[in-house]
Amino acid sequence: MLTQQIKERFEEWLAADWLSEADRAELLAVAEDEAEITDRFYCDLEFGTGGMRGELGIGTNRMNIYLIRRLTQGMADMVAEYGEAAKARGVAISYDSRRFSADFAREAAGVLAANGIKAYLCAELRPTPVLSFAVRQTGAIAGIMITASHNPKQYNGYKVYWEDGGQLPPEQADRIVAKMAERNCWQVPVMPIEQAKSAGLLQMLGAELDDIYTARVREQMLNSQMSAARGDKLNIVFTPLHGTGKAPVERILRENGFVNLHLVEEQAVADSEFSTVAVPNPEEDGAWKLAEKLAEKIESEGGGQVDLLLATDPDADRLGVCCRTANGKFKRLTGNQVGVLLAYYIIKQEKELGTLPIDGMVVKSVVSTALANKVVSSLGVDLKEVPVGFKYIGEQIKLMEESGRGTFLLGFEESLGYLKGTYARDKDAVLAAALVAEAALYYKELLDKTLPDVLDVIYEKFGYYLDAQVAVTLSGMDGREQIKEILQILAEDRREDLGGMAVARREFYAKGEQLVDGELKPLDFPQVDMLGITFADGSFIKVRPSGTEPKIRFYFCIAGADEDEAEDNLKAVQQQFFKPVSKYIKKY
Repeated sequence: MLTQQIKERFEEWLAADWLSEADRAELLAVAEDEAEITDRFYCDLEFGTGGMRGELGIGTNRMNIYLIRRLTQGMADMVAEYGEAAKARGVAISYDSRRFSADFAREAAGVLAANGIKAYLCAELRPTPVLSFAVRQTGAIAGIMITASHNPKQYNGYKVYWEDGGQLPPEQADRIVAKMAERNCWQVPVMPIEQAKSAGLLQMLGAELDDIYTARVREQMLNSQMSAARGDKLNIVFTPLHGTGKAPVERILRENGFVNLHLVEEQAVADSEFSTVAVPNPEEDGAWKLAEKLAEKIESEGGGQVDLLLATDPDADRLGVCCRTANGKFKRLTGNQVGVLLAYYIIKQEKELGTLPIDGMVVKSVVSTALANKVVSSLGVDLKEVPVGFKYIGEQIKLMEESGRGTFLLGFEESLGYLKGTYARDKDAVLAAALVAEAALYYKELLDKTLPDVLDVIYEKFGYYLDAQVAVTLSGMDGREQIKEILQILAEDRREDLGGMAVARREFYAKGEQLVDGELKPLDFPQVDMLGITFADGSFIKVRPSGTEPKIRFYFCIAGADEDEAEDNLKAVQQQFFKPVSKYIKKY
């Protein structure tokens, strides 16, 4: 049964004069479906420091043009508080290939222009890292990226960036929310695009920005001469999964000498329906089928052995890597494995070239593999752990620059995100594709090794670390309460052994506390909504509710002497760990 509040919200939208007739028809079509109405109107989509993401549709709990306008008006009000100079600096805007992304981007530009704020709008779809770079390059005070990253086609989102090119800090995010609440209105003025151009309030960004961005990415390479001379020795298949990655990734690879490049043509065209994949996510098995098929075709027709398969998600901030092993089979690398390989390659190359700074630092999310800590430390470089979300890695870059302490070498997170250099402040699959190709070429040509071979060398020295993630979706109002209950149950757990592994400490990140030897002590880490368990050998479990999806995620990093032992340990740990919450998570 509909609550009175939900019913009033639904009727308010249905009667609104600002609602288009097509959108009114969408609401009328579900007027008898109380469950659907409830889901559309029981809450507002939440805006946080990373922005907002949700299913497309009409309602307060959906992504739609009215929400885009209202959000952008809140942002315009926030920017206006910084004065006329801030309004003149403007806001950079980009978008991916999703449904309504281009429309949402233009609407955002129109709202800003109506408020006297200049907008820099990408003339065509561009990756998220290009938007981060554009904020810095144009001197804009902020940026907007219309994307839902790797989510299914029914989603879209609105990510906000601040003047350093990093995602919006909490202070500014809170002010946008406050401004939206002050107005409490869905009717927002929008200046037509051509009028905004004529008024000098809209500038289009195109080829010139692409050229500068590509040049900055190329500066991050470590063996450019080798790539130029031998790049054709590496046989690469690449798929942009219908997103923004095609042009920039193809360009950076070819300009760096990797001319033996084959595009998955069926997925090279931007497609809002992502018609060849169920989910456009390089972490999903289905995303690789056409790339593997093309590799097999190339080889069967005498085109030589394919060394590397690369895939980018729709906004090209995440890179998936699949490579040929010594036995001739393809092996998909995890984000953790790629992060460790890049850290290993970059640090060792910087040492060899004599360019490794004495205060060099690698930054990774706290849920990313503990193997990185061991590898980076063994190479004499500091490693900093931060909360989940690349914005925290971007914050560390800013802190290093402002304090003069620390030189950023690499940032990575297990969800396929990597950044080298400070030209942008978000993960960059374009850069990552070039770096992975360069590393693969280096090891192939100079050491006769594949990337998995190099991983084996690392495992032999430090032990095998098996990283796994379990994501549980619990949608709707009931789902939110269930997620809270799961977190409460696990927070009260005090078992000292899980699956034969001794618990060294428990971390309560939201409280800034850790439990060590039965005693609560301060935890030197930002207070975020997350729980953790660290075992005596450095292995860990992290529990984190998603900030943008109705999910709770469990991150496992479990070690063993070899892969078989690590797998056995993981199974034993998971079986024990999930017992208190088996009511909600039945698989284990």
